[in-house]
Amino acid sequence: MAGKRGYEAARRMRERAPEQRGGNEPHQEHFVRDGKALADHVDGYLDYMRMLNRTRSAVAGDWNSLKYFMRWAHEREITHPEHVTFAVLQNYQRWLWRYRKTNGKPLSVSSQRSRLGAVKTFFSWLCKQHIIAANPASDLDLPRAEKRLPEEALSIAQIEAVLCVPDVHDHLGLRDRAMLELFYSTGIRRTEMARLELADLNREKRILWIRYGKGNKDRVVPVGARALRWVEKYIENVRPLLVVDPAQQTLFLTGYGQAFNHEALGNKVRYIMSKADTGRAHGGCHLLRHTCATHMHEGGADIRFIQELLGHEHLNTTAVYTKVSIEKLQEVHTNTHPAESRNRTKPAPQNDAEAPENPSF
Repeated sequence: MAGKRGYEAARRMRERAPEQRGGNEPHQEHFVRDGKALADHVDGYLDYMRMLNRTRSAVAGDWNSLKYFMRWAHEREITHPEHVTFAVLQNYQRWLWRYRKTNGKPLSVSSQRSRLGAVKTFFSWLCKQHIIAANPASDLDLPRAEKRLPEEALSIAQIEAVLCVPDVHDHLGLRDRAMLELFYSTGIRRTEMARLELADLNREKRILWIRYGKGNKDRVVPVGARALRWVEKYIENVRPLLVVDPAQQTLFLTGYGQAFNHEALGNKVRYIMSKADTGRAHGGCHLLRHTCATHMHEGGADIRFIQELLGHEHLNTTAVYTKVSIEKLQEVHTNTHPAESRNRTKPAPQNDAEAPENPSF
C-alpha cells in the first residue's frame, strides 16, 4: 500500500478484517457492582433517562460525566451511595478545580459545571427513589457560568481557503469538499451531518431534513446552489464507490463504507482547517456553523431566521453567535457617532498646516 493515498488507500484498507483496521481499544471500566453499588444505580438512572425519552447524546453525556465521578470515588474506595457525603462531594469539586489535563491546562468552567451537574441530578434521583434518605448534593454550589463570546468567524477569503484544501480529483477529497460546502451552507451540527441519509436531501426543492436534531427536534433547512452541486457530484460519482452494504442509507460514508462517527468527522474537519492558510491555530465544525450564521447576519438575515436555521430553542442562544458580527456595528457607529459625523461633513486636513494647533478631544 506504499505510496497510495486518498481513495486508493482507503480501498486497500477496506479489504482488511475489522480487527485489523487499527484504532484504540475502548477503555474497560471495572466498577464495583453488587446490586446496590454506585455503578448499579447509575445503570438504573440512565435507564430512567431513556424511559423519559431523553436524547442519546443527553444520556451519553450524563454517563460520561458520572464516569469521572465514579472513577474518582472508586480510587478512594467510595463504592456505595451511603458512602457519599456533602464533604465527599466538596472534595470532588476541589479535585475538579485543581485537575490539569495532559496539556497542563485546567478543566473549563463549563466542563466542571457539566460533571458536577450530572452528579447533583443523579443524587437527587437517588433521593426521590428512596435509595438514600437525604441528598448530599442538595447544597453543592456549581461554579458561576462564564459568558464568553464565541471565536471570531472566518472571513469569506478564509472560508474559501478552507473549502479549497481537499483534492477534488481524489474521490475522498471530493467527498470532503461536499461535506465542507454543506456545513458552510446550512450551519448544521456535526452530529446532524453524520446522521444524514440520502432521503433527507430533496434536490428539487433544495432543502435538507434534519431529523433527531438537538433535543430530538426535526427541522428543515435550505441548501445553497453551490453546496448542492458538490453534494450531487459526490452522490453520483463517489458514493457508489464507497458503498459496501447496499442497504446503507447514510449520505456521507467513510473509506470503509460506513457512517461517520461524529468525533471522527470533527477530527477530519479540524485537520482540513489546519491545512488552510487562515492564520488560525485551530478550528472545526462548530466554527463553520458559527461562520455560516455570522455571514448571513452580516448579509442582512433576520436573527429569527438564523435561529430557525441553526435549530436554537431560545433566541438568546442565537444572539451569542451574532455578537461578534462587528461590521454592522462599525457602520452604525460611523453613521451616528458625533465625532464621526463631524469627519463626514468636514474634509480631513490635507497637510499638517491645515490641522489645528490645539485640537480639542
